[in-house]
Amino acid sequence: QVQLVESGGDLAQPGGSLRLSCAASGFTFSSYAMSWARQAPGKGHEWVSGISSDGSDTYYAATVKGRFTISRGNAKNTVYLQMNSLKPEDTALYYCAKPKRAGNGIPQASYQYDYWGQGTQVTVSS
Repeated sequence: QVQLVESGGDLAQPGGSLRLSCAASGFTFSSYAMSWARQAPGKGHEWVSGISSDGSDTYYAATVKGRFTISRGNAKNTVYLQMNSLKPEDTALYYCAKPKRAGNGIPQASYQYDYWGQGTQVTVSS
């Protein structure tokens, strides 16, 4: 069955960096775009970043653009999120998501995704 397992979350200082990973299994990873989303305590879901199936196209939320970089290794069935210049407002549970449909486009609506990982906690604090 489909599994998405995130890792790499940790406590970081403001201005610091973290690299998140999402290991995928149970589907043809290279055929699907993948996305990262986050949810902070008391706040709603926020799309953070997405990457097309072949890695040629990416999407970033305005709140993270220029600081976060999404990438993928199709040979390793893994999608990454490099987070630099971290801010306290980046504190959240980060999780990766798989779209319902294969293809190169990057869906940006929740209903277009059918599997979500359990998440990895990122806390930015001094």
